[in-house]
Amino acid sequence: QVQLVESGGGLVQAGDSLRLSCAASGRTFSSYAMGWFRQAPGKEREFVAAITWNGGTPYADSVKGRFTISRDSDKNMVYLQMNSLKPEDTAAYYCCAAAAKSYRESYYYQAGGYDCWGQGTQVTVSS
Repeated sequence: QVQLVESGGGLVQAGDSLRLSCAASGRTFSSYAMGWFRQAPGKEREFVAAITWNGGTPYADSVKGRFTISRDSDKNMVYLQMNSLKPEDTAAYYCCAAAAKSYRESYYYQAGGYDCWGQGTQVTVSS
């Protein structure tokens, strides 16, 4: 199992940037696919981005071109760089890890495909 701790959330204005970080513990971190999901009040948790086990980086259409996911396996870190933030990006953001090695990127769009979750970090974007 991998333990995950997110940080970097905050209150920003529309158009600003934030970088979320996810610190992972566990010797097998590099073998996990990593993802970011978000959940706004009263809404379902939704997929944002992932790094698959073979290096793919799928994104939700709503963030494509604005967000970038990356990982530093030497430091056991995953990042989500968020640019051109919009009020609709306001949500709690969760880092997650998936042990499964699927060749279908769509596998990683589903929260059920992930085994471990962080506690979340709040991002609020004001207009």
